[in-house]
Amino acid sequence: SDVLTEFEGRGDEIHLFPLSFREYCSVFQGTKDEAYEQYSIHGGLPFVVSMVTNDQKENHLKSLLSKVYLTDIIKHNNLKRDSNIAELLDLVASGISSFTNPTKLESRFRSIKKTTLSRITIDTYIDYFIDSFLISKAIKYDIKGKRYIDTPYKLYFEDVGLRNAAIGFRQIEETHLMENIIYNELRYRGFNVDVGVVETRSLEDGKKIRKQFEIDFVATSGSNRYYIQSAYSIPNEEKRNQEIRPLRKIDDSFAKMIITKDPTPPRYDEYGILTMSIYDFLLNPDSLGKLG
Repeated sequence: SDVLTEFEGRGDEIHLFPLSFREYCSVFQGTKDEAYEQYSIHGGLPFVVSMVTNDQKENHLKSLLSKVYLTDIIKHNNLKRDSNIAELLDLVASGISSFTNPTKLESRFRSIKKTTLSRITIDTYIDYFIDSFLISKAIKYDIKGKRYIDTPYKLYFEDVGLRNAAIGFRQIEETHLMENIIYNELRYRGFNVDVGVVETRSLEDGKKIRKQFEIDFVATSGSNRYYIQSAYSIPNEEKRNQEIRPLRKIDDSFAKMIITKDPTPPRYDEYGILTMSIYDFLLNPDSLGKLG
């Protein structure tokens, strides 16, 4: 943001992302399953992709995170090296794809790190991470109420390899990483991406019951909108019903889909919801065009 401020309206920002999975596969020697496994662990930074061994990739990502990103953030914002910003990044990395806010992070920081970091400081540090293009924030959007809710929100890493480096490649949850990869892919394609919520109200035994259903992604570009669920696996009908239930609560006509790691050909169900494999979604640049 400092660069744009320096030019005072005389320049434009072009956001360069790490390699998409499709770009990654164009240079990867191996099957698409092997490519996805490597991509979900080491990410898509071009220099990392050119390395041969896992040790080289992991050591470089750890060094890049600590000696470039965090060093620059600390220096640029005049922080002390013991200001707990690295520890906060660890917590953020371990909680990708989960709703959070400064209050929750403050509580987790106190219980795990045994020290205090105020909500105001946490909020400021998160802004530093976003400003350095290390993470991105997805805001909660009330679909029926057509309004944004500032908190809680979700945080995703611009590159999943840096996310894994932040926690020492110890916590590789495939479900959360797939969600982060889908989020990044949607942003590669120029979408504004929010986290959706659908609120329903009903009467049960004479009592008013209010329920909220989460939609993983509300992807919007101009007049186009897509409601997307990320489901690592759909082993049975019960799991499928769990995934489509929130989508069926949406009463507008925008396209709805489920992305799964399961090997399945793209198919629509009786509700007009498209189920697609992660490979069809990531490797076909027109995969969302099927819904338009």
